[in-house]
Amino acid sequence: MSVIHASGSGGARERLVVIGGDAAGMSAASQARRLRGPDELEIVAFERGHFSSYSACGIPYWVGGDVPERDRLIARTPEEHRGRAIDLRMRTEVTEIDVAGARVRSRELDTGAEAWTSYDRLVIATGARPIRPDLPGIDAPGVHGVQTLDDGQALLDTLAAAGGGRAVVVGAGYIGVEMAEALVKRGFEVTVVNRGKEPMSTLDPDMGRLVHTAMEGMGITMVDDAEVIRVLTDDEGASPGGGRVRAVVTKDATYPADVVVLGIGVRPETTLARAAGLPLGEHGGLLTDLAMRVRGHENIWAGGDCVEVLDLVSGRERHIALGTHANKHGQVIGSNVAGGYATFPGVVGTAVSKVCDLEIARTGLREKDARRAGLRFEAVTVESTSRAGYYPDAALMTVKMLAERRTGRLLGVQIVGREGAAKRVDIAAVALTARMTVEQMTALDLGYAPPFSPVWDPVLVAARKAAAKVRDGAP
Repeated sequence: MSVIHASGSGGARERLVVIGGDAAGMSAASQARRLRGPDELEIVAFERGHFSSYSACGIPYWVGGDVPERDRLIARTPEEHRGRAIDLRMRTEVTEIDVAGARVRSRELDTGAEAWTSYDRLVIATGARPIRPDLPGIDAPGVHGVQTLDDGQALLDTLAAAGGGRAVVVGAGYIGVEMAEALVKRGFEVTVVNRGKEPMSTLDPDMGRLVHTAMEGMGITMVDDAEVIRVLTDDEGASPGGGRVRAVVTKDATYPADVVVLGIGVRPETTLARAAGLPLGEHGGLLTDLAMRVRGHENIWAGGDCVEVLDLVSGRERHIALGTHANKHGQVIGSNVAGGYATFPGVVGTAVSKVCDLEIARTGLREKDARRAGLRFEAVTVESTSRAGYYPDAALMTVKMLAERRTGRLLGVQIVGREGAAKRVDIAAVALTARMTVEQMTALDLGYAPPFSPVWDPVLVAARKAAAKVRDGAP
């Protein structure tokens, strides 16, 4: 194994090194390049995979066939980045950050060649890694995590070889329910095994129950409050073997499977940062200031799924792995490393998803989040329709709203329904960011026509009910 020592940038030109070639990293590199030309700033980026600047959020829809081609998920290829004077080195993994020496060690995955590259400014955008429990048989062929385009292609290859059959999805968060839909569309009989009492732990249990009922109505077998303890393979008897997956085992049952998809969630990929002694939060993500600069390090920035962000409602740090945040982080970082100024103030925790025709949305705090933050609150739930009740195809939706006791400040909203439900959560996201009360929300001038909404939008119906409950509960 050869080790090559790359020299520093030299002269007046600075060098920016970026670790990670997807949303946050390449957004930062691209924004920095817009603001400073190649004569002023050299940009070197490292990506260990085969693809750059792609939509990981779109992978379930590619697997399910809604997106027909993998390349439609790619926003910008390595060649396009290089055409903008960004030295993007694919299939090259950074293995060490030397903070004191202001350099990184990298290894070419195809050749094993190693090199040190110095930096004047460093961006860490290492993303997140899927949670893969340490269980017997978990690494058997036919068991798939879904985080990268390479993962998606491997899963599609398995599905094509199986040609249908039985699929087990382990986990019922966003990835779990989206992959359940994808597998249904591929003709598989789908079972979802979930540790929680209801699917979608990002919702309160009463709203998760609506998701459970709807998914069962789609022919998906839901197994809640169950923990996987092992994966059986086709060449074993009583102990784990090395053959293909054939079943998933919980404490109470065995579920046959021709393919298993892990949708348990992700953790910040901060192995490099931890080894370098950079500050991490309670969720394992890097801690940054408002400019996305790593705390205590003037020349290091971080963004995307490897960082923790400020929750504007609770005031606490959270880890939220979403492409929307990653791209915003990249824009902020790119502006700052190029000598400009930008900040990322925080999030309110907005997310939407779907499984078949069921739409799921949330923003702000759940009941347990509010209790953990020491907040006292009122909770209301209403049922309404997506359109005027007399208009064709009006669909039912359920809206749950939390408001702070006495002040009436909006704390959170969850929505489960059919067409037209999910994006209504954006009303609540704006209200949360503006720190509006539910009373103030009732006066919002929202768009209305029978094809789009009842006279009172479902979110405003919930706000009226919450405002009344706050008033009734006031001392």
